[in-house]
Amino acid sequence: MEYKQLYTPAEIEEAITGNEASVFYFSSDTCNVCKVLRPKVAELVKAEFPRFKLYYVNIEQSPLLAGQFRIFSIPTLLVYFEGKEFFRKSRSISLNELSDEINRPYSLMFGD
Repeated sequence: MEYKQLYTPAEIEEAITGNEASVFYFSSDTCNVCKVLRPKVAELVKAEFPRFKLYYVNIEQSPLLAGQFRIFSIPTLLVYFEGKEFFRKSRSISLNELSDEINRPYSLMFGD
């Protein structure tokens, strides 16, 4: 499962409102932790939560989006269900914690 990169507020708004479940990954090209974690998050989502849409925002290329979503450290993950922010985690992100946090609402929503 690949990330779709977003650049503008209109693109991110469409991604939030146009999907039942979305994951947004905010990072930059200079963050080594971000580079290692990004494919692992994609693998987790593909394996356990296939109905999620994955999006990537490079804060160096889109600083307006970083400010709009109050991203102060990277990597930052935002999880949205039905257009509402459900989960936000920055800096030290545990894949197990991410899975645990979204498993129940995902199961309730999709029955998977």
